[in-house]
Amino acid sequence: MLSFGMPTLIELPAIERCAALCRRLGLDFIELNMNLPQYQTPCMDRSLLPAVMREYGIYFTIHLDENLNIADFNPYVASAYRRTVLETIDLARHIGAPILNMHLPRGVYFTLPDRRVHLFGEYREQYLSAVRSFRDKCTACIGESGVRILVENTNGFLPFQMEALDALLESPAFGLTLDVGHYHAAGCADEAFLNRCLAALHHVHLHDALPGSDHLALGTGSVDLTRYLSLAEQRSSRVVVETKTVSSLERSVDWLRANRFIQ
Repeated sequence: MLSFGMPTLIELPAIERCAALCRRLGLDFIELNMNLPQYQTPCMDRSLLPAVMREYGIYFTIHLDENLNIADFNPYVASAYRRTVLETIDLARHIGAPILNMHLPRGVYFTLPDRRVHLFGEYREQYLSAVRSFRDKCTACIGESGVRILVENTNGFLPFQMEALDALLESPAFGLTLDVGHYHAAGCADEAFLNRCLAALHHVHLHDALPGSDHLALGTGSVDLTRYLSLAEQRSSRVVVETKTVSSLERSVDWLRANRFIQ
């Protein structure tokens, strides 16, 4: 049986309210979103989170800040982001969160008369060296805890990003998240890469989509949701129903029940 979760919602700023909704909908976990101020590592209450887990019978995964840039050329900026990840690993170990989800940014680019030049690609060796250093520090911090850091597809991986992912996936502490809506919005640009690395898939962000419109309630777009739920089941992946409002989450859970993916 698949394990289904929900994101933290801006409509429900208190974690207890999210947890109450999670239980009412019959979901298993909440993905804490570190883009929100209350879910920064200095702000999260290490005693409250386990208490919420016990009271509502749920668990947590964690979505790292989307601005996270562990390979920034400014060493002070990169150091702050790396410290954030290491502190979040420590939190995940404390509360038993199995997954940290992260984006892999493209970074800054220069627009030339005939092309766009991404600086991470132009300074590839420096970029990849920073990625490998990050991988090794995280792997050591994770140890035997079983926590995994999973990289989510966004708008199509560029060649230097695929090299970085190959480097990260050399460690068992890293893996992949498939964001279904992003995948379709990018015209399935990552298909070959994801197929090659399918063994590293451990997490799915599920939402419907239409051309130019993402994060829709399940059953309201054009995505073949059953295909991706079957893939998640084959890979024993957790599934976050990643819609952005209470109403769209409720509608999505109704769709899952109607199609017998959850009871």
